[in-house]
Amino acid sequence: MKSLFSLRKYILRYKKYILLGFIFILLSNVFAVVIPPIVRESVDGVKLLVDKGELPSFAQDLPAFFQTSSGLALFAGLLVLGFALLKGLCMFFMRMTIIIMSRHIEYEQKNDIFKHYQKLGQGFYGKNYTGDLMNRISDDVSKVRMFTGPAIMYSLNLSCMIIMVLSLMFYTNAEITLYVLIPLPILAITIYLVSDAMNKKSDRIQRKLSNLTSYAQETFAGIHVVKSYAAEDDYTLDFESINEEYKDDNIALVKINGVFMPAVMGLVGLSILITVYMGGNAVVDGAFSIGNIVEFIIYVTMLTWPVASLGYVTSLVQRGAASQKRIDEFMNVEPDEDKGKELIAKLSKSIEFNNVSFCYPETDVWVLKNVSFVIEANEKFGIIGTTGSGKSTIAKLLVGVYRPTKGAIIVDGLPIEQYNRSNLNKLFGYVAQDVFLFSETLRDNILFGSTDATDEKNLKRAIASASLDIEINGFPKGLETILGERGITLSGGQKQRAAIARALVKDPEILLIDDGLSAVDTKTEVAIKNSLHGWNKSQTFINISHRVSSVQDCKYILFLDHGTIIEQGNHTDMIRLKGLYADLFDKQMMVED
Repeated sequence: MKSLFSLRKYILRYKKYILLGFIFILLSNVFAVVIPPIVRESVDGVKLLVDKGELPSFAQDLPAFFQTSSGLALFAGLLVLGFALLKGLCMFFMRMTIIIMSRHIEYEQKNDIFKHYQKLGQGFYGKNYTGDLMNRISDDVSKVRMFTGPAIMYSLNLSCMIIMVLSLMFYTNAEITLYVLIPLPILAITIYLVSDAMNKKSDRIQRKLSNLTSYAQETFAGIHVVKSYAAEDDYTLDFESINEEYKDDNIALVKINGVFMPAVMGLVGLSILITVYMGGNAVVDGAFSIGNIVEFIIYVTMLTWPVASLGYVTSLVQRGAASQKRIDEFMNVEPDEDKGKELIAKLSKSIEFNNVSFCYPETDVWVLKNVSFVIEANEKFGIIGTTGSGKSTIAKLLVGVYRPTKGAIIVDGLPIEQYNRSNLNKLFGYVAQDVFLFSETLRDNILFGSTDATDEKNLKRAIASASLDIEINGFPKGLETILGERGITLSGGQKQRAAIARALVKDPEILLIDDGLSAVDTKTEVAIKNSLHGWNKSQTFINISHRVSSVQDCKYILFLDHGTIIEQGNHTDMIRLKGLYADLFDKQMMVED
């Protein structure tokens, strides 16, 4: 239950809904508990009229039509109907307050989780599956809503009804009431024993559901790989195995509920039998009336739903607590807070890496080791190296995906941490090695992140500079073509060129391309490079590639190997060194020839 305390900020925010709901709950129960005394008086009145011909005192002021046995029954029926309608009306407003409150809380909680997810660092996403993240923001939040809505509503309603009904029963006959309530301690023990098992099962079921969702999401995201290796049967068997475990846990929970509900109903039935037996003896002794027996049976029947629904409410609370605990696991993860205050509109001096080292949080492998270099403003800077040398890590450090483990990155004389990250990233036009496109139109993907009203004017120029105009003209809907998930309808080269157009259209101060031309042919690469030369003469261009041809025209080039700088300088100087750079250049020229 401790995990549910984290919901208090939402509940306090909507306390007026709970207050109004509680008022309607009180009124509905007042109208409900009035009905059994009416039935008692009418039964005793009709019996008195039939047996002795005497009119009960409450009927003496009624019109003559209601002073017969059938008239008394009709009058009682009309009263019962009226109070039942009033009770139903109050129950309607009860749901319109508390259930609506739960929907507001669900809405705000989902927003809060989504915002928090976006603040978490790349290390968090490296350790958690996408399916699990989705499950916590959807299924877990839905189960929490069942607590903030139905569970709270039923708990208040049942508490009020039990208090009112028991009070009237004790007021009518305390001795018989005590006998009638004998099964309740047994019921309390049953609920106590079952609740713990339900809580454990609910938590386990949620974890299995996360595993199931994650496996399905990962499979369908990589379906082209699965199909290309004809591995459908293997994945089907694995999914069936995970699904089997999920099914077994759900069946186990159903069995617990299956034992619980008959036990509850049996105990309630026992209370009715005790009522009839004890009430009958009391009638013989003259201490009870037939109307009292009927009244008590109605009271016990009214208690049937509260007692029987304890299991349902307990299940809602336990499932909500288990789900909120899972939500809190991620919500308690410290976000990568952007604490910088400095704003920057233009790179006027340089970007400096000062003895930067980096180790991924989930591994102990150092990707960069004491790397130092300076990127001057308005210059073309190239980074090349072998696979796994740390090239892409430098790009991710620049755009804030990761932060240096050791050392510092200095931008225009200030540590990068002192800048407002959102403001700093506006300087960058970033083309990642792994291009991600959204399931939107091609136009929306290219204009993604661009807020300037003049972006539309730059759109055609950016598309042409990325050598994407010919392909777009060939699409049936042109720029309005809807791309599939992750841009599946485009080829690898088209994805990269769309990403380049996306970076160019915002006319960035710093253009950062991380192996963004690896999937295009040499002719297209040359055309794009020539277009980039004339795009913005004052632009700082950082080109990261595994091809020497991509970086050879840069003013300064770094050659990385296993996280360290092996060689640096311009293309001519590095060729003269006849080291690894020259060796790689010769091999690539031979392949191209």
